[in-house]
Amino acid sequence: MSKIIAIANQKGGVGKTTTAINLSVGLALNGKKVLVIDADAQGSLTASLGLGEPNEMKYTLANIMVDVTEEKNIGKNGILTSDEGVDVVPANLNISSLEVQLVNVIGRESILKQYVSSFGNEYDYIIIDCSPSLGIITVNALACADSVLIPVQAAYLPIKGLQDLISTIGKVKRQLNPTLDFEGILITMVDNRTNYAKDIIKMLHDEYGQHIRIFDTVIPRSVRQEESSADGRSIYEYAKKSKVAQSYEAFVKEII
Repeated sequence: MSKIIAIANQKGGVGKTTTAINLSVGLALNGKKVLVIDADAQGSLTASLGLGEPNEMKYTLANIMVDVTEEKNIGKNGILTSDEGVDVVPANLNISSLEVQLVNVIGRESILKQYVSSFGNEYDYIIIDCSPSLGIITVNALACADSVLIPVQAAYLPIKGLQDLISTIGKVKRQLNPTLDFEGILITMVDNRTNYAKDIIKMLHDEYGQHIRIFDTVIPRSVRQEESSADGRSIYEYAKKSKVAQSYEAFVKEII
């Protein structure tokens, strides 16, 4: 069966989309067949994988979810393939209107699960890049996932916001997805030169380490990573020998 990982954090700017891209491409480089679902209205993952301007796309995740509710035969319609060998369900601003469109739909929390289950064992991994919110689309992602990966910036406020996300995951587990588990916490955007970063990492281990796996790999802050996203490529393609590329390679090995 495919392993489905939702990458979630209601705090923006913590490296969530960057992690989704580099995890997905890293898995593909290790011979895995990967589908990544862009579930964020900003379409950052879609653009950062070089697939074009999201808001010019006619068929995206928003259309797919509506078609699922109308019991249409979707198949692989709308799935694009990036130059780096990853299949992608793109997203754009149309996702923003889904909250209203789905309000009266029975079983609206499980629409994405219906869609994902249609692929059977076709993919080794399905990665879902969630929006920085805890709305209905993120709940859909959690309802169909096997596990949740939480990227957390090495800073005080993102850590303090973790409790809301953990509470939401607990509610989804109790009400919608009893098998949902934590994949773990990935510490991102770390400046290893400062004692502050070391203190934050220690705080994370002290507060959450007994209950949630915290990956050994930490992802350094890197201008190279920002440049690669703007260039529409993963960090492996853009700067393979950089420290951030090596860190993501180590992280992928922890996942596998």
